[in-house]
Amino acid sequence: MKMKKTKYLLGLFVLAAFVSCSSTKNESFGEKVAQVSIARVDSMPNMPSPYKILDWETKSKSFDSFVFDWNNKSDVGNLIWLDDSRRNVDQTTFGLYTAVKDVRQGKDVNNGEFHESLNSLAALLGAGLVGIDKTNQDGYNYVKMIQNYFNTDNGWNIVMNNTTPSVGMLGGGYGRDWWYDVFPNALFYAVSDVFPNVEGAEKIQRTVAEQFVKADSILNGNYDYSYFDYAQMKGMVNHIPLQQDAAGGHAYVLLCAYLKFGDPRYLKHAKSAVEALLAQKESRFYEILLPLGAYTAAYLNATEGTNYDVQKLLNWTFDGCTNPDGRYGWGIIVGKWGDYEVNGLQGSITDGGGYAFGMNSIKPAWPFVPMVKYQPQYAKAIGKWMLNNVNACRLFFPQDIDDKHQWAPELKNLTDNNISYEGLRKADDYGKPELKGVSPVAIGDGPKWAKGNPTESMFSVYSSSPMGIFGAMVRETNVEGILQLNCNVTDFYAERQFPTYLYYNPHNEEKAVRFETKQPVDLFDIVAKEYVSKNISSASDFKIGANDARVLVILPAGTKLAVENGKIIADGKYTISYQ
Repeated sequence: MKMKKTKYLLGLFVLAAFVSCSSTKNESFGEKVAQVSIARVDSMPNMPSPYKILDWETKSKSFDSFVFDWNNKSDVGNLIWLDDSRRNVDQTTFGLYTAVKDVRQGKDVNNGEFHESLNSLAALLGAGLVGIDKTNQDGYNYVKMIQNYFNTDNGWNIVMNNTTPSVGMLGGGYGRDWWYDVFPNALFYAVSDVFPNVEGAEKIQRTVAEQFVKADSILNGNYDYSYFDYAQMKGMVNHIPLQQDAAGGHAYVLLCAYLKFGDPRYLKHAKSAVEALLAQKESRFYEILLPLGAYTAAYLNATEGTNYDVQKLLNWTFDGCTNPDGRYGWGIIVGKWGDYEVNGLQGSITDGGGYAFGMNSIKPAWPFVPMVKYQPQYAKAIGKWMLNNVNACRLFFPQDIDDKHQWAPELKNLTDNNISYEGLRKADDYGKPELKGVSPVAIGDGPKWAKGNPTESMFSVYSSSPMGIFGAMVRETNVEGILQLNCNVTDFYAERQFPTYLYYNPHNEEKAVRFETKQPVDLFDIVAKEYVSKNISSASDFKIGANDARVLVILPAGTKLAVENGKIIADGKYTISYQ
C-alpha cells in the first residue's frame, strides 16, 4: 500500500515537471534579438590568448587601502594629503597624487592645491562600487570632501578637474579642454548615486544640470568648440582640437539629472545634445564622452521611443577619429604588439604605432555594459570586446607583464602591484637602448610632465583609480573565457529592480555555465527571449550556444511576465526587455 502511494506521488511529480517544462516551452515572448556587429570588434579574436583575468575586486580593494593610507610605509610614501585652502566650499578637502612621486604635487607644493577630481572622484567611485564606504573611512567623509571641486569661486558652477585656476595650467586642463570640464560632472553624478544623501550633493547636482541646460540651449546644436566657458555661457576655440563629443557628456549628465529629479527640461536637453552629437559628419571621439553619449542614445531609444543611430556612435568610438582637425587616431586598439594581444584597449591607434591607456580602457565599460539592457542586439559585440579588453588590461600592471616589456622593471615591486603604468606603447618613445625593437612597452608620460619628475611617475594613480568599475562588474565563471558581466553596477539612476548579467561564449561549441543562487529564482534571457531556468535555488547550469551571448535577468521564482507593446513586463510594472 505504501509502495503504491509512493508510485502515485512520483507519478504526480513527473507529470507536474512535464507540465511545467511544457508550459515554459510553450510560452512565447517574441523572436530572438538578431545580433549586430561592430566591425572593429569582429577583427578581434573570439578567445584572447594567452588568457588571464585578474581578480579585479580584490585588486580594487587593495588599491584603496594603499592609496588612502595616511601612514604608507612603502617607498612610495603617502599618496594622499589634506588641502585646507577651502576653495569653493568652506571645508578641508584632500588631494591624491596623479602619479607616484609627481614633483608638482603634495601638501608642500603649489600650496597643496594641485590635485585632480578625475583621479579623486574615480577612486571614490571604484571603491564604492566594490562596497567600501567612503563616507566614513578613517574618520573622513571623502564623498563630502570632494565637493570642493564644485567651482563657484570662478563663476562656472560646475564640477571641474581642479579647485582653482591658479593650478589649472599645471596639468589636467582647466577651462581650455572641454572633456576635462564635462566628465567630472558625470563622475560626480555617478558617485552621488553610489553614495546618496550626502549633505550638499543634491544642490550641486541640480546646479550642474541647470548649467548644462543653459549651455545646450546656447549651443543650439553647434558644439564646434574646444571648450565652453560656463560663466560667460560662451563657446570658445583655442589650440585644443574641437571637441564636439562634449555633447555626449552633456546628454549623459542631463539624462541622469532627469532620472533623479524628473524635470522634463533635462530630458529635452539630453535629447537635443544627443542630436547634436549625431549631427556630426564623422567621429570626434576622445577619452570617454562619446561612449556616454552612445549609452544615452540607447537608453532613450528604449524608454522614450526615440530612434537614434546607436550604431553610428559605436562605430565612431571603435573606429576612432580619422580627421586631423579632431583628436586624430583616438579609438579602440586591435591586434598584436609583438607577442601580446592588445585587443580592446583604448587610446591612440596611431601615436608611435599605438599608445593604450589604463584609465581609458576601463572607463568605456561603464556605459557599454549596461547599454545591452536597452539594446540587446549588441550583447555579443560588447561581450566579445569586454573579454578582450579585460584580458589585455592586465598588461598595465608591472607584475603582470614580463620584465623585458616594461620601462622600469627594477621598480616593478614599488607599489606591490597596486598601481599600474599609465599606458602601454607599441614602442618606447624615450629612446632607452634596452627597449629598442621591444614591443609592447608598459610605460608612462609622467617624466615628461614636469622637470625633475622621476621614473616612478610612470606609475599612474590616475590611471588605476577607476579599476573598481571592473572590480564590481567582472567575474569569471566555471568556463574559461566566459565572463559574468554585471549590467547594473554602472547603470546609474536607472531602474535596477532585478540583477542582470551579460555572458559571451567565445568557444566554438555550446557551453554549460554555472549560476549560483541561494534564493529561488528564474533566469530569463532578453536576447533569446526565453527562460533558461526556472525555480532554481542552488547552483545550476544554463547553456549558451557557440559564439553567442545571453543577457540574463534574475527574477524571483514565479515572477509573472507579459508582453505589452513589444516590451516584456515583470509583475505588471517592471520592464525587463524593451524590444
